[in-house]
Amino acid sequence: MNDLQAHLLVVDDDERIRGLLQKFLIRSGFLVSTARDAAQARRLLGGLDFDLLVLDVMMPGEDGIALTRDLRRTMATPILLLTAKGETQNRIEGLEAGADDYLVKPFEPKELLLRINAILRRVPQVKPSETLPKSLHMGAVRYDPDRGELWRGAELIRLTATEAQLMRIFAAAPGQPIPRGRLVGDLEREPGGGDRAVDVQITRLRRKIEDDPKQPRYLQTVRGEGYMLQPD
Repeated sequence: MNDLQAHLLVVDDDERIRGLLQKFLIRSGFLVSTARDAAQARRLLGGLDFDLLVLDVMMPGEDGIALTRDLRRTMATPILLLTAKGETQNRIEGLEAGADDYLVKPFEPKELLLRINAILRRVPQVKPSETLPKSLHMGAVRYDPDRGELWRGAELIRLTATEAQLMRIFAAAPGQPIPRGRLVGDLEREPGGGDRAVDVQITRLRRKIEDDPKQPRYLQTVRGEGYMLQPD
């Protein structure tokens, strides 16, 4: 996707890091805008469209996780969080807030590039040769595979890039269990955190699909096999 010059927004309060990331990502083929804090990021987001956001977690004022959580109420643009905190709980907190991935500082620029490209590849792009059902119904919720959109009546339910990728995987094989291992591989999570990360994403997706997420009817757990989307 970077061949089409995807537009990235880098938000970090450290001017040196912000500048280095901008130069590196521009050399890697992206268009890159920067912001020093959440307030400046919001101003840019109000007037420009971005393909992905790279947010530092530890910023003065509104931090990256709080900004992610708030942005997820109105937008589905992929978000990659950068942080000095590497504990599992911190990673889970970022994912639950709506982030698509989480990279711990210090990191190699090449790893950042690989993760950005991996996230952008997960953004649904329907190929003409794909044969998917025109729509899947789950009670009051409808999923349109062609557009990668989830609707509740006339309301568009916003999906993160990772949630959209999960829906495409499930929609391609409705009524068939998808092994957790395949989901871990397709979502390209970091070693050691894959299974838990997938479970977090499934929990978030159930909140958008199910009437009662604690007793899922449509996005089911198949014991010993994985997960399955069972539409009406």
